[in-house]
Amino acid sequence: MAGAGEVEDFIDEMDDEIHGEGGGEMGLNEYELLTKVTDTSAAQARQGKDIQGIQWDRLNITRENYRLTRLEQYRNYENIPSSGETVDKECKQLEKGGNYYEFFHNTRLVKPTILHFQLRNLVWATSKHDVYLISNYSVMHWSSLSGNLSEVINFAGHVAPVERHAGNLLEGFAQAQISTLTVKEKFLVAGGFHGELTCKRLDRKGVSFCTRITYDDNAITNAIEIYDSIRGGAHFMASNNDCGIREYDMERFQLLNHFHFPWPVNHTSMSPDHSLMVVVGDHLDGLLVDPQNGKTIANVVGHRDYSFASAWHPDGQTFATGNQDKTCRVWDIRNLSSPIAILKGNLGAVRSIRFSSDGQFMVVAEPADFVHVYSTKTNYTKRQEIDIFGEISGVSLSPDDESMYIGIWDRTYASLLHYNRRHSYGYLDSYF
Repeated sequence: MAGAGEVEDFIDEMDDEIHGEGGGEMGLNEYELLTKVTDTSAAQARQGKDIQGIQWDRLNITRENYRLTRLEQYRNYENIPSSGETVDKECKQLEKGGNYYEFFHNTRLVKPTILHFQLRNLVWATSKHDVYLISNYSVMHWSSLSGNLSEVINFAGHVAPVERHAGNLLEGFAQAQISTLTVKEKFLVAGGFHGELTCKRLDRKGVSFCTRITYDDNAITNAIEIYDSIRGGAHFMASNNDCGIREYDMERFQLLNHFHFPWPVNHTSMSPDHSLMVVVGDHLDGLLVDPQNGKTIANVVGHRDYSFASAWHPDGQTFATGNQDKTCRVWDIRNLSSPIAILKGNLGAVRSIRFSSDGQFMVVAEPADFVHVYSTKTNYTKRQEIDIFGEISGVSLSPDDESMYIGIWDRTYASLLHYNRRHSYGYLDSYF
């Protein structure tokens, strides 16, 4: 795997483009003015302000030219050489033009960060106003309603549990590096670079449970999913680089299942009826697995590289996988011989996929610059393209689908973008 330097190289490249290769020649006052970025509201955006606050009129390059430069020069990371180029030749990008979510606000106070360049599930909305995210060593909570940013857990120092459970690592962790995060309703689970798991109930003080699930040399916790178990109560599934998937309950935090696979598992998604799991990782093929016994039911064949994202449509019949070959592929469990849709990104790998809870939309995030919102009602033929600049730390829809949040990591323009779902109120339109 490549190191974080891949991302740092991108930031340096962007700075060179924006500030000019001779950045030192820019006057100090002018540079401070340029980088004194402020929040952007929907009203300001309608008046022409860049939603990220980038002052293109003061830069050495126009937004249009910089977009072309990024499209030409962005280096998509591949484990299988030329996997993205192969797909580019075979697939055409669908026409954009959909308008499903409308820009509402860009908050500069919130500064999302990324630890591992391939893992981007670091932003989670639990309501249309409440968002949890990783910022350096901390899990932060942002309320768009009150405008308050607060720290939930600080992993820079020592984190230890306040409850007693079997297997609880009472001494906790020191300076745990958080690679993945998930939050659902009142539960928060953070996964670490060395197999750490930290569980917290948001309605209680302190951390409930800490454990190290593996001491393997390659122990990165790649993804976590919280779901309602068929047996009752909340469970979570942790996907790890040690080729394992582990299922825990969230009442006593006990290990219920541990399944082994022949390759590192990068992401796992549970079907709505709990009868199937999608498992993807460091292999070209994905798997459909029985979550009761871990046995493979079917192979999902078609991608050209390793996959890092998956998600189920609420109908329980279709699911999507995201890959470093720059595609998101949508599958129907009734016929896995070929995908029902192959959706190609602009720049790079598909790192995050989210279906809306009503099933009308699928949100697909690339590693940088682009988030796509596809209409499922049109068989994924119509999409809205959100065009921004910076690495994407995560994308999340609120449970009611009314809000969408996008975390942007950048040395100068880090922020949290907030979009609201568009509605057509025909009766109001006719009244006016």
